[in-house]
Order: sequence, then C-alpha cells, then structure tokens
Amino acid sequence: MSAATAVDKGQTGILHRYSDGLVAFEYASGTNPRSKPHSLLFIGGLGDGFFTVRFVADLVVALESTSWSFFSVLLSSSYAGWGLGSLGKDIEEIAKCVQYVRNYKQPQQGELSEVGKVVIMGHSTGSQDVLHYLYSPNPLPRNPQSDSCLQHLLRPVVDGAILQAPVSDREGLRVVLQSGTATDSPAVLAGIYTQLVDIAKRTCSDGGSVDVLLPLSLTSRLGYPADTAISCRRFLSLVSPDSPEHPSEDDLFSSDLTDDRLQETFGMVASRGLLRSKLLVLYSGRDQFAPEWVDKASLLQRWKNATDNNSKEQVWDAKYSGVISEASHSLIGDEEEEPRRDLVARVMAYFRNVEKCS
Repeated sequence: MSAATAVDKGQTGILHRYSDGLVAFEYASGTNPRSKPHSLLFIGGLGDGFFTVRFVADLVVALESTSWSFFSVLLSSSYAGWGLGSLGKDIEEIAKCVQYVRNYKQPQQGELSEVGKVVIMGHSTGSQDVLHYLYSPNPLPRNPQSDSCLQHLLRPVVDGAILQAPVSDREGLRVVLQSGTATDSPAVLAGIYTQLVDIAKRTCSDGGSVDVLLPLSLTSRLGYPADTAISCRRFLSLVSPDSPEHPSEDDLFSSDLTDDRLQETFGMVASRGLLRSKLLVLYSGRDQFAPEWVDKASLLQRWKNATDNNSKEQVWDAKYSGVISEASHSLIGDEEEEPRRDLVARVMAYFRNVEKCS
C-alpha cells in the first residue's frame, strides 16, 4: 500500500490542544509516540490543514521506524484563515506548539534518555513562517504597526528548520497579471489589482486597529479563492506592491530582492540564535507557482550567501539543500514518486545530522 493510500484510508494518532483553540495532530500507528524523543512540526501553506499535502504521508511512513514523531500543526491561519492572518501571529502560535511538544515529550526522558530534538518544517507559505520565526527579533517588537493580536512571546530555540517550496506570492501573482485568466485579460486584471491596492493602502493609512476585508468579487478575479476573506493588511503583505525597494513582511523569497534585503532576513538567522543546527532549503524543480524567469539554483546560492555571510559557522545545509528535480510545488502527481523519494531522503539525512548536534 502506498503512503498516499494509507492516509486516504484514515490515520491513527493523537490530537493535541497545544493552546486555546489550536491543535496539532501527532501521527501514531502502533508505537507509543511518547517513546520517541524527537519531533517534526509541519506547517502548511495557504489553505492547508490536516492531510492536504500529499508528501506528508511519505514522511510519516519513513519516520515510523525512527525516533521521530510527526506533528501536523494547525494555526489560526490554516485552511481559509490565512486571509486574516499574519506571519507574526503564526510564529507566536508555532512557538506555543514548540514549547508544548517539548513539555509533552520531557516526562518520558530520564537521566539516561536521549534529549529530544524539535524541528520545524514549512511548506510553501509555511516556509515564510519558518524563516520569519528564525530571523525576526525575539520577542517581536511592540510598535503602532504591529498586529494587535500579538502577545510578544519569547520564542524557544529549535534544533532544526526546513523550508520546502519557498516561492514568492508576489511573483506568483505577477504571472497571473501578465498572462490573464479564462475570464479576464491582463489589462482588466491590472485594473482590478490597482483598485485593490488603492483600497488597501487607503484603509491601512488610517491607522485603525481594526482591519477591513476586501471585496470577494475583486480578490477572486485575481485567482484567490472565492470563499476566502482577505484583509487589507494581509493582501498588501502578500502582493507587496512597493517591492523590491520596500518589501512587505510576506515578501521573503522573490528573486528580485536586493542582497541588502536578504541580509535582513536570511542573514539574521545565525545572529538571532534560534536555530541549533543548519537550515535545510528544498526548492521544487517544476514548481508551478515559480515564474519561468526564476533561476532556482542561482536564487538558492544567493540565499546561501546571505545566510552564511556573517556567521562564524556554516548555517546553510549545503549538502542536502537544493532543487528537487521534476518536483511540483506540493509533489502531488502520481508520476512524482521519484521526487518524493528524493525529498524524503534529504529530510531523513538531515535528521541524522540534527541528532548529532549538541
């Protein structure tokens, strides 16, 4: 039975409430998961939730006979909640889950037990969450522009971090605007985009603490789900209309960002001290959300240079990071068994190195 089929037929596990209204699902099949010292926390992308990313099943199967547990983490921004969310709120919720999992595993570890490791892995926009977790000030600063929902928590250190399919939302939308859709020409879409940016900027410039929703009749024309509400603040963060000169919070992976901007994000990972081992980055070779003009290998090299530039020790995992050949964004195709094997092999090898880190 394939990994995907196993999940299609149901999956046993434990549903954990790691904070008020927030849960994580720990996959378990036969083995007591609390006997496994190490934990992988998986954060999906826009619209994701439980069982929505196919290769998760492959990772779960690969981890069954190891000392690692797999947690699928739901945030308040999961499923259709992303349109009202923010990276700042996401990483505070991830911090709560990291602390919960450490506490959950700790009672099973005696003096001679192996110290448990916690790795956070982001898929797609989940990668933005992971990078934001690692490079942002800890705790997040208080300022008039900050999300009113933030609690300014101190985020715990993690033992490993993985970015998978870290593509740019801004550049993905740019492709739509240039090519048009089945119902709208590029010229019509440009007008809709300009109208939405104008509404969002005028609303946010008022400085109010209450966010405002954009018209679904307009956001859906740009390709966003017709049933997903998007706030002015999140829209501006995702489309980042003033980039590359003034990139938004969500604009972390665009190919036209300056080296100075990369130093403010990737370049801060080492100095923040929130990552004990190395950063693993896996880009899909046939990612349908990455524009054709993006040179994936060159982009990864720029990220690597920024990550390791100010570090005494190499932070970027140069051995296992790279482009997964023939992989789509979520590796969902039946013909993508080999790319999924490649992804799983790199992740498993990365885990072995994480286990060695003190």
